[in-house]
Amino acid sequence: MAAAWHVPTWLQHSQVVLDRTVFLPQGQYLSVNTVEEPYELWKNTLAYPATATVLSAFVLSLQLLSRASPIQRLYAKVTKSDVQKETGEDLEAVGTDGQRPSHIQRLGGPVIFAFKAVRLLSTLALLALSIASIAVNGTDVDDDDSYNARWVAFAITGTYAYASLLAFISVISRPSLSNLASKHVALVLLATWAVYFYRDLWPLATFTLQPVDAAEGAFLWVKLSLLTLAAVLVPLFCPRPYVPVDPKDPMPEVNPEQTASLFSMSVYTFLDGIIFKAYRMPHLPFDELPPLADYDYAKNLVKRSFPYLDPFQVYKHRHIFFGLLQVFRREYLLLSVLLLIRVAATFASPLGIYRLLDYLETDGENATVRPWVWISWLFLGPVLGAVAIQYYVFNTTQMLVQTEAIITQLVFDHALRIRMKSDSPESPSASRVTTAVHTPDNASIAEGTNGEHASGSGSNGSEDETLQASSTSVASSKADKKGKASKKDDEKPATAGSGPSSGNLIGRINNLVTTDLSNLVDGRDFLFIILYAPAQIIVSIIFLYEILGWSAFVGLVTIILLFPIPGYIASLIQNVQTEKMKKTDARVQDVTETMNVIRMIKLFGWEPKVTEQLTKKREDELKYIKKYKILELINGNINYVIPVVTMVATFVTYTIIMGKELTASRVFSSMSVFDVLREQLHVISGLLPSMIQAKVSLDRVSEFLNETELLDEFNEKDAAAAEMVVPPRTTERDVIGIRAAAFTWSNQNDGTMTPGPNRRNFTLRIEDDVIFKRGKFNLIVGPTGSGKTSLLMALLGELHYIPTGPDSFVSLPRSGGVAYAAQESWVQNETIRDNILFGAPYDEERYNKVIYQCALKRDLTLFEAGDKTEVGEKGLTLSGGQKARITLARAVYSNAEILLLDDVLAALDVHTARWIVDKCFKGDLLRGRTVLLVTHNVAMASPIADHVVSLGTDGRIASQGTLSKVLAKDEKLLAELSEEEKELKKADAEVDHVDPDDEAAPKKADGKLVVAEEIAEGRVSWPALRLYLSSMGGTHAFIFWLSVVGFLVICELTAILQTYWLGYWAQQYEDRDQADVNVFFYLSVYNVLLTLGVVAYCVSFLVHLYGSLRASRSIHTTLLQSVLHSTLRWLDKTPTSRIITRCTQDIQCVDGPLATKLGWVIELTVSMLMKFLAVVSFSPIFTVPGAIVAALGGWCGQIYMKAQLSVKREMSNARAPVLGHFGAAIAGLTSIRAYGAQSQFRQESYRRIDKYVRAARTFYNLNRWVSVRIESLGALFAACLAAYLVYGSHARAASTGFSLNMAVGFAGIILWWIRILNEFEVNGNSLERIQQYVTIEQEPLPTTDGMPPAYWPASGSLRVEKLSARYTADGPRVLHEISFDVKAGERVGIVGRTGSGKSSLTLALLRLIFTEGKVYYDGIATDSINLDALRSNITIIPQVPELLSGTLRQNLDPFSQYDDAVLNDALRAAGLFSLQNETDEGRITLDSQISSGGSNLSVGQRQILALARAIVRQSKLLILDEATSAIDYETDTIIQTSLRQELGKDVTILTIAHRLQTIMDADKILVLDAGHIAEFGAPHELLKNEKGMLRSLVDESGDRDALYAMAKAAATSH
Repeated sequence: MAAAWHVPTWLQHSQVVLDRTVFLPQGQYLSVNTVEEPYELWKNTLAYPATATVLSAFVLSLQLLSRASPIQRLYAKVTKSDVQKETGEDLEAVGTDGQRPSHIQRLGGPVIFAFKAVRLLSTLALLALSIASIAVNGTDVDDDDSYNARWVAFAITGTYAYASLLAFISVISRPSLSNLASKHVALVLLATWAVYFYRDLWPLATFTLQPVDAAEGAFLWVKLSLLTLAAVLVPLFCPRPYVPVDPKDPMPEVNPEQTASLFSMSVYTFLDGIIFKAYRMPHLPFDELPPLADYDYAKNLVKRSFPYLDPFQVYKHRHIFFGLLQVFRREYLLLSVLLLIRVAATFASPLGIYRLLDYLETDGENATVRPWVWISWLFLGPVLGAVAIQYYVFNTTQMLVQTEAIITQLVFDHALRIRMKSDSPESPSASRVTTAVHTPDNASIAEGTNGEHASGSGSNGSEDETLQASSTSVASSKADKKGKASKKDDEKPATAGSGPSSGNLIGRINNLVTTDLSNLVDGRDFLFIILYAPAQIIVSIIFLYEILGWSAFVGLVTIILLFPIPGYIASLIQNVQTEKMKKTDARVQDVTETMNVIRMIKLFGWEPKVTEQLTKKREDELKYIKKYKILELINGNINYVIPVVTMVATFVTYTIIMGKELTASRVFSSMSVFDVLREQLHVISGLLPSMIQAKVSLDRVSEFLNETELLDEFNEKDAAAAEMVVPPRTTERDVIGIRAAAFTWSNQNDGTMTPGPNRRNFTLRIEDDVIFKRGKFNLIVGPTGSGKTSLLMALLGELHYIPTGPDSFVSLPRSGGVAYAAQESWVQNETIRDNILFGAPYDEERYNKVIYQCALKRDLTLFEAGDKTEVGEKGLTLSGGQKARITLARAVYSNAEILLLDDVLAALDVHTARWIVDKCFKGDLLRGRTVLLVTHNVAMASPIADHVVSLGTDGRIASQGTLSKVLAKDEKLLAELSEEEKELKKADAEVDHVDPDDEAAPKKADGKLVVAEEIAEGRVSWPALRLYLSSMGGTHAFIFWLSVVGFLVICELTAILQTYWLGYWAQQYEDRDQADVNVFFYLSVYNVLLTLGVVAYCVSFLVHLYGSLRASRSIHTTLLQSVLHSTLRWLDKTPTSRIITRCTQDIQCVDGPLATKLGWVIELTVSMLMKFLAVVSFSPIFTVPGAIVAALGGWCGQIYMKAQLSVKREMSNARAPVLGHFGAAIAGLTSIRAYGAQSQFRQESYRRIDKYVRAARTFYNLNRWVSVRIESLGALFAACLAAYLVYGSHARAASTGFSLNMAVGFAGIILWWIRILNEFEVNGNSLERIQQYVTIEQEPLPTTDGMPPAYWPASGSLRVEKLSARYTADGPRVLHEISFDVKAGERVGIVGRTGSGKSSLTLALLRLIFTEGKVYYDGIATDSINLDALRSNITIIPQVPELLSGTLRQNLDPFSQYDDAVLNDALRAAGLFSLQNETDEGRITLDSQISSGGSNLSVGQRQILALARAIVRQSKLLILDEATSAIDYETDTIIQTSLRQELGKDVTILTIAHRLQTIMDADKILVLDAGHIAEFGAPHELLKNEKGMLRSLVDESGDRDALYAMAKAAATSH
């Protein structure tokens, strides 16, 4: 028996902690032959599990104690909080389906229960084994050592007993206790397993140690197996029980992520289902995505984050960054740990290579650890690193999506409190300059700070992701532009979302959740700069110091000295990027403007000139793109060369100065570490700009939350100040009105400033009181800028309230509800019906009445979907009048007792306005309700006015009372009233007016023509790719591609030879004496290879760059010409926003991401193939495994791409509605607050955010799935190659190192190759969309034969012979063989009822539609000359002319062909100067700024400018589509006079007339009826025909006698 106590000799050299007595379960005890020492129990490793048990028991006791009711009540009392209920306890009584769940279900289901049961059985088996050992062998010995060993045995048994008890509790107790017990048992068993691993498994991996408990034989392995099962496998593979965030609101369907096991979470197997489902389907629909985890729901995110972020819940002002740190504190702690694990794992490959090569160099001499450990390390290290970094990204993307949701909601909630005031145009509008208002339809991405890399991981520039940046603030720069505003522009700055001024604020708020949020997303990885990169650099230097001594510090100094160079280049890049952005913005703005007025360009034949103008802008942009790319190349080369120079400096120091031998193990392991250092340079230089950008954006969000001016009710300071002056009396019974108060648009204005051109300083003063009549119609009238809108805003609480007396009050009782129709109509991107209902229940009878009374019945018939038609972003599908009537209908449909209507008649023509007054305002729906109507149209509204309030220009009440009383006091108002009555009379004379209720009216084509946009599913088509590749290659495609690929092959070959050469150099130290190795020779060859590689890369890059610029230029020109030469029919059915998207966003994608990604794909493909060939050349046997790894990687990539493309599309589709709703709500804040609909909008925002988060989380997680798998495959390939090289071949250390280096490089590239290829495909969708628009129907292109003679046209004679026309090649005729002759200089009126073909004739003369027959203009057939020549010699003035944004000069003469004298003469001749006084502050001059479309001018002013443009063009044929009720009486008279007197005698005028007065003095009148000529001749001749159509029209008119007199007078004068 004594012999059994002697220790084998191997144990005497074992680990230090194993040199004391240990316990063997069979009863055998080992003692160590040492001198007598007092026994120290803690040195026995088997005592550690007992320590863990004691600690666990202590902590468990504390946790159970803290859950006791008395303790919880005491805690609640101290902290003044509610008593916490156990999480999930509410679920115990009743399940999510309402049924009482079984015990197994309460524990998480049968699978979890089974795992817990297995663990219980395992612990019981371990307990039984340990008890049996003590029972059988525990009584034989009684010396001191054995006594201590017995205590260790009892301790182990106690550990198993404790573990069994906990495992039993986890099986039988309620969920909360079960989960607690499970955590403790897992930790205790893991500690025990770790001890046994150290004692008995680790020695197997060494040459010098053996298992401590080997004497136990098979019994040891049974015990280890049970322990591994219970301590490792069960915790790893057991699913987690679902614990709801809110126990009262568990999810009906649980996201697999919430119940996935630790293993599943590490390798993302919980995504297998969605990945393979997507692979089997053509397109994965949104409903098939995993359900949203409840911690991702917007309502739960708000609960979690707002206490730290919302300025109304955070008591002290602090930066939002610190709030976000508090919200995500646990996540950031976890991320830090994961990054440190990644740092450690990064050095697995260098360490493994170093140890393996060292083993090969020394033939295993003095080796402690077996080579297979380092081989497995080559696999396990990268896999562990991949799991760590992917779990890091998994968490950051979750935080990213949650942050997007939180900040969107935070800004939205805060915006509901802010004052929509008029902002000064100088305010900064965005942290990144953008070009246009972006909507899901028309967004044109302004590239980010980092060029094409700006979009970060989530954005690949596809059209779906158009919401990268959004800014309406560009419009704000026009806030102070002059120009006489039309009547409906009254007080635009005063309303939310109306006009440029508040647009600035709206633009800034929209920017916060688009541009700035995008910046935050791009700059989220700040831990990389403050933790990861420094840690990598420190560990790299330590590693290099260990293997290369102090020469590593020479390398460090080299890096530090060279580091400023990339910084300098980066600053140059940033400057060029800024300039490039300006050029891009200029082009995008021009393209957007062009596409918005493309019909006008076609009508005027401006296509060649516009193309030339845009091409010039394009060349400016491409010049900067080239500069940017060349600087990028220089930067890339410097970042590549710096680590190489560092490495060479280190090796030179090591060999020459230190005089050491350079071995293969040192070369190849240090090369890997230098690669790590290079990577850190890229990380720092790449992330730093986005970090700075993110900080700027965070500052802006923080400033918005803390500095924006709030409404008085949210501003404590204002409320307190008001209370000091007078007690606040904001409601006085049922009175609607204001007494003794002043109101300003900003609390910075104290009310002392006077009204003037600056709206910001406007003060509304109510000196006595203004009280409105309840249940009556109250009119608010006054001149432009007098404060009518401000009065409504004051009642709604939108203005800053300054009481001026002790009895001051402002009162608008809200108990019966308030409805508000803004002057600038506000609609949401919903259906027409939803816009009208606005959350109210649908009452069919009431709804139909509203539709009828608001004159919407006929409009709804124009839309195919009727009231189910979506109105589009900002009501794109509606006209201004339709939007105004829908806004009015919303107010009328609501049950609100008080209606505030702000100039709702302004946007309507006279007939519709009259209908609204007669049917709606006098109708039953408004009877008994209080209406406050702001209007200019006093004549129209006078019959309904019960009470009138008139405001003066000084912002004070001029008079109030009945209409007659007010008119008696206000002569100016009386004069306006008489002029308006004249206009009403004029409108009555319209020939082709359609009644608003006429359902039989012809359907508007637009509603039916817009085609759904094609969504490409799956791969990029070959024609689209060929368009790009052939454009790149140009005329010498073969030479081009040979150069690009050939020089890349040379570059990659030199890189491989560099690695081989360093190994060869190191090998010389093995073969020769150190003194015989010529270091300078080897260095020279290395440097030559390096230089050759850099030169080859530069040549390839530059060839590719010039090819991509050629492609960018060619594709832009092709697309532009295709769109500009498309047919009118195609333009009608294609929304302008889509065309703009192609010409802006998609072209930018071709310029940036597409070109870059294609370059990378080619580069990575060459690199991967060359590295693979290098591996195979040394180890041919690895051809098959390499091919298998590549095939598996490719297969994983294919599966992933299929799912990713589907989910990405769904994510982009879900993002647009979030921003659409946000933008619409911000634009309509005043309306939302007026209706009291804040809560409703919050809920809708939550719903849309949830939908986006659901898609976004899945999208980002899919990337993790593929990354872990492909990184693991690569690591497996490298490890297998290492195993073969060490055990299967007899290669030398240098060759092995070279092969391993290539294999590790090959493995690392696979993932990048798949990812970049995927991104290239996504960006390729832009090519698809461009390709669609390159192959559209085209008009005939100009030819040399189609050039007319230089003298043409010498006169305006027009001869039409058998002209027929149709809108489509196979469509019905709209004109039927009409013939007529017009002599030069004649004025011809064209008249007919709606649908008679008047507009079709105009289009046919300009060859804008399909025609048959002949038209001779000045003797030449128009179908024989080029379209641009024909159209540029005919001028058309449409009803509502389109104008370009810019100066008036640019509008009259867009291509700078005339001097100012000519332009001023034209303006004078057109009658502009007779419309305005020299002293007018807002008089229009050549330098006056015109808003896009001419929105800051009245329709009359626009027609005068269009007439001036015609005079400048000196066309011999002028076609005028007469505007009617949109023009006031005075302007109309001036235009008619100019037409009669100012044009040349040889100018032929065709007037499409809507009123007979306009044309009764014409030379001839052409009467059309259903596409045929009904009559043609002089007016007095036609009137003689009693059955004639003209005569019947005249007889029906109210001005019959006057018309006859006009015709007679014209006849005598001719």
